[in-house]
Amino acid sequence: MLQTVRLALAVCLAVMGMSGHAANFDLAQVRESGVLRHLGVRYANFVTGAGDGLDVELMRGFATDLGVRYEFVPTTWEGVFGDLTGTQARRHGDGAERFGKAPVRGDVVANGMTVLAWRTQVVAFSEPTFPSGVWLVARADSTLQPIVPSGSLDHDIVATKGQLGGSSVLALPNTCLDPGLYQLESTRADIRLAPKERKLNEMIPALLNRDAETTLLDVPDALVALERWPGEIKVLGPISDHQRMAVAFRPESVALREAFNAYFARIRENGTYQQMVTKYYPAVFDYFPEFFARTAVR
Repeated sequence: MLQTVRLALAVCLAVMGMSGHAANFDLAQVRESGVLRHLGVRYANFVTGAGDGLDVELMRGFATDLGVRYEFVPTTWEGVFGDLTGTQARRHGDGAERFGKAPVRGDVVANGMTVLAWRTQVVAFSEPTFPSGVWLVARADSTLQPIVPSGSLDHDIVATKGQLGGSSVLALPNTCLDPGLYQLESTRADIRLAPKERKLNEMIPALLNRDAETTLLDVPDALVALERWPGEIKVLGPISDHQRMAVAFRPESVALREAFNAYFARIRENGTYQQMVTKYYPAVFDYFPEFFARTAVR
């Protein structure tokens, strides 16, 4: 009887370990399991929700490169870090706050995730996969006007923020659109925080619904929005310095991250990645030619 109880306890502990921290689940274990679990939030053209997207194609290719099956695991911005690491996390001041356990549901996060300082305390990022930044966007009929570019990003950010005094701006906490990341409180703007259940791709509909006069938007989402709502919105100017997006791994998944970086370097070199980007973000080459200058599209 005692032996049976011990066996049952051992099984329970093993299951808890697998669904909890998964501390040793790295490249060898992914290959042994035969599947790469891609955690993704539906966002812009990275994860469209229709079974495709830039990061969906990127992770499918990575799974094929590893010789394993690809599996997409939907997640949310609120739960994504818990789903990857087993511990929930969010921004707290300049750092990260960890606040609860969660079952591990995936091996990698890829959905246009911006590399932010607090996030680097929670996950390990790959080499940068996409250029980004945060812009201030308004409705086309707004009296606010786009700045005249000065040739200095720092000066342009100051000029853009200078338009916010007395205006309302829609922002989304705990994302790359968190106003605390860009010192917006110093602009005298009426900062309106979107409800936490709002998705990043719902910011423009909220703007058009007049929830605020302006909204923060990151570059990839802005490029999609300009195509989706032509003539209805305008970009006023930059709010942030240049940013980068990347694929997120558990800090202990060192070999898996190295394998991805090697795969990504190959598909950049042979032009495959640029072809993927052209399919989902053709306009990005006009805004960030230097990021993709390493290899021309073939």
